[in-house]
Amino acid sequence: MGEKVVAGAFDLSDRQGYRKKLHQCLEGLERLLAERRFDRPRNLMGVEIELNLAGADGMPKMMNAEVLPRIASRDFQTELGMFNLEVNIVPHRLGGRVFDQLAEELRAGLGYAHRKAGEVDAGIMMIGILPTLRHDDLVLANLSDVDRYTLLNDQMVAARGEDFSLDIQGVERLVSTSASITPEAACTSVQLHLQVTPGRFAAVWNAAQAVAGVQIALGANSPFLFGKELWRESRPPLFQQATDTRPPELQNQGVRPRTWFGERWIGSAYELFEENLRYFPPLLPICDEEEPLRVLDEGGVPRLQELVLHNGTVYRWNRPVYGLVDGVPHLRVENRVLPAGPTVTDLIANAALYYGLVRALAEESRPVWSRLPFAAAEENFDTACRLGIDAELTWPRPGRAGGLTRVPVVKLVRDELLPLAAAGLDAWNIEPADRDRYLGVIEERCKRRVNGASWQADTYHRAREAGLGRHTALAATTRRYAELMHSGEPVHSWPAGAPKP
Repeated sequence: MGEKVVAGAFDLSDRQGYRKKLHQCLEGLERLLAERRFDRPRNLMGVEIELNLAGADGMPKMMNAEVLPRIASRDFQTELGMFNLEVNIVPHRLGGRVFDQLAEELRAGLGYAHRKAGEVDAGIMMIGILPTLRHDDLVLANLSDVDRYTLLNDQMVAARGEDFSLDIQGVERLVSTSASITPEAACTSVQLHLQVTPGRFAAVWNAAQAVAGVQIALGANSPFLFGKELWRESRPPLFQQATDTRPPELQNQGVRPRTWFGERWIGSAYELFEENLRYFPPLLPICDEEEPLRVLDEGGVPRLQELVLHNGTVYRWNRPVYGLVDGVPHLRVENRVLPAGPTVTDLIANAALYYGLVRALAEESRPVWSRLPFAAAEENFDTACRLGIDAELTWPRPGRAGGLTRVPVVKLVRDELLPLAAAGLDAWNIEPADRDRYLGVIEERCKRRVNGASWQADTYHRAREAGLGRHTALAATTRRYAELMHSGEPVHSWPAGAPKP
């Protein structure tokens, strides 16, 4: 969705023409796969981080239009809400000291952005959902002033035909409505990209789906929305409901939501792109002049712009991505599971666990997805969102006996998944010091049963017990979070205690 889009209306023929073009793109993708035209293995990874702007009082600042020109870097871009930014890290080759290198780059870039935001009394925060956001902050007037967001909102509102409904039952219950998709902007996440060959794509995607629940449980960082304590990771239910173009009748018919976990393990990347066309009507029927099949017939490589654009409006937690660099096509798995934050160290530790696990699991002789029903992986994801680091997940029993068992996620990670992740990082040729440092952060998180969500909830409740009102306690928790986030120490080491009002 990073393309420049000019807002405007569509007529019926636009959608018919776009659908036809989409199928030409899909046929082009099929031919590229059959002809083995894709890039060779390069072990490339990439990171995108969505950020919040907040003031010294912990409240959101609708100021990305003022902050971005001050940062003046192509690495930083707008995001959906005026209180959002996104930073994109250039692709890196997995290996050596790449995680320490990434950490240094992020600290430098985020520190610079924070200082520039300070010139207009704002600051950078990495957090899944800013606890101080209120319903009135997430209205159409606070959508970033960018044509593609306006057009996407208009098309999703038209497709739904009524207000979007939010109903999340967690520790407390939130019931709300919105006339726009702006509540989606509350969700700030980390996207981890991994370039893979077509032959390895299915195994990597399946592995990523299998561990999505583990990622969420360990990395949860979004327990609050609109003053309510909800799930430990409230982004997934919020994102699904805030982008749900289905009115209740279509939901009752079982029509799939545009934000979804999926419904089966796959055998190829093509299957995911084909599903996106088969199940989801176009939202932005904007046709490129390129004729993809003609380009192929002439020996070229098509951009497949319509397929790329449509793919960007289907919000899988592990999304397939088609890209073109220097005329050579490639495929990526985009992991969209994790919330932002709490610190750069935590973020890199989460990334190290992910890249290690998908490498190890994708190469197992008896892969986990052959032993774990897809429905169980989806249930794990839901359970992890609700309960965070206290979740128990369904997982195949080790050994030849087989079968499934329920196991606390912290035990599963310490006993089974951390050694697998270490082996996976070794296979990537990551330096042992990097491997041990960042997987050690994950181990300590499990030992202490502390992540961003549990720290936020504990700090908030201590503030309430100290006599602070709900919103004062949330603001105090947010300010203390920001202070500790900028200190850089991983969240498992953050001190407990009631924050200052």
